[in-house]
Amino acid sequence: MGQPAGRPAQDIDVEAIITGLMARGRKAMASLKDADQARVDEAVTALAWSIYKPENARALAEMAVDDTGLGTVESKIIKNTRKTFGALRDLMRARTVGIIEEDKARGLVKYGKPVGVVAAICPSTNPAATPINKAMMAVKGANAVIIAPSPAGLATSTRTVELARMELEKAGFDPDLIQVLPAPVNKALTHELMRQCDLIVCTGSQNNVRQAYSSGTPAIGVGAGNVPVIIDSGIDYDDAAEKICASKTFDNSTSCSSENSLVIIDDAFDDAIAALQRAGGYMASDAERQNILDTLWVNGNLNRHVIAKDPDILAEAFGMPEAAKSCKFFMAMEEGVGDDYPLSDEKLSQVLTVYRVKDFDAAVAKVDEILAYKGAGHSCGIHTSDPAKPKRLAEELDVVRVLVNQAHTFGNGGSFNNGLNFTLSMGCGTWAGNSISENLNYSHFINITHLVTTVGEDKPSEEEMFGAYWGRYGQ
Repeated sequence: MGQPAGRPAQDIDVEAIITGLMARGRKAMASLKDADQARVDEAVTALAWSIYKPENARALAEMAVDDTGLGTVESKIIKNTRKTFGALRDLMRARTVGIIEEDKARGLVKYGKPVGVVAAICPSTNPAATPINKAMMAVKGANAVIIAPSPAGLATSTRTVELARMELEKAGFDPDLIQVLPAPVNKALTHELMRQCDLIVCTGSQNNVRQAYSSGTPAIGVGAGNVPVIIDSGIDYDDAAEKICASKTFDNSTSCSSENSLVIIDDAFDDAIAALQRAGGYMASDAERQNILDTLWVNGNLNRHVIAKDPDILAEAFGMPEAAKSCKFFMAMEEGVGDDYPLSDEKLSQVLTVYRVKDFDAAVAKVDEILAYKGAGHSCGIHTSDPAKPKRLAEELDVVRVLVNQAHTFGNGGSFNNGLNFTLSMGCGTWAGNSISENLNYSHFINITHLVTTVGEDKPSEEEMFGAYWGRYGQ
């Protein structure tokens, strides 16, 4: 597709390669300089169709699983289509170029303008869906984007970009609106891209997020997930269990929004566990729990040979009986949280940690403890019939998203039946060292010029401003 050919790593002129990509990106941006919103939206739609097209959605899903060994084809097809369709819905409803807002009463007119060439750092878990998701948002602001894939996902991301470029060309756009780093992808290329670009949007390892923030370039990074979900008493346990199962097993638990811990109220415990077993869960014995610990972690790190694998493969690796091999996910009891309790961390596998707590106060405390250890700011959930309880979670916990009675994986990154915008990148606020505390969206990819004219004076009296204070404390 006219991109630099791969060469041996030692022969790569890193700075020259990135300089070339940046120049092409700026030239492509210039071709959109006079485009109106409708024309920009056509470019966004072209990107969406390039991955949403059924044959492409499947081919890229199959390629992603073959390349990375992570997740399942059917789940990745859903990611490639559902996330893309939802994001397109959101983007088509927004104004990002020209006049995007006019407030006559305040004498303000706002103009949307590009941020520049965007570096999109993408993870191996979503080597097709995440690049297009970010590209759609970037191009919505009339920007160009350069995809920096993980080495494991390079082939899939490269093919994804090729298809996107073909669709852009078909619609009469400069294909360099989207580019991808050439093979062999390495840290030097990614870091140089971070240095030269105008905005970094980083999803993936926390090391990459920290590099993005320390690059000297404006950056948006996201935090790590480790979702705890409360199961309250007096609910439809089968409904909750089915949602948890669907969410936990989706793409073999590669999503950062996948449930990692269940915190179950004591008087709900037996009914909840029975429902989870009916939904396909397997409760590990003490010996099997130890096998999970010994297998899932090697020298303190998640075992790449078992994460994101099908449940029958996990059951075999855990040394579980034949009955476990037909189950969909595995549950293991835990009491503690922290480095000495690996089950309290994110697991990237169909293993759910289960905590039994005496009451709702204890549940809130446990969720807070889990998030403070790993997953700060990201999200939590609750299955309850009492509207006061999720409100309390939202008021008391340092978390960006609290999902109520939802399959967490499907709701956290946007859903057709909740108000969150569709994204594959979840900001986690300063709690996780992030610059945004919302789902990544188009507004993060535009600069805004404010045209300011005078209006009638809006100046309160001193009495209006200070009167109440003076009355209580004196002047």
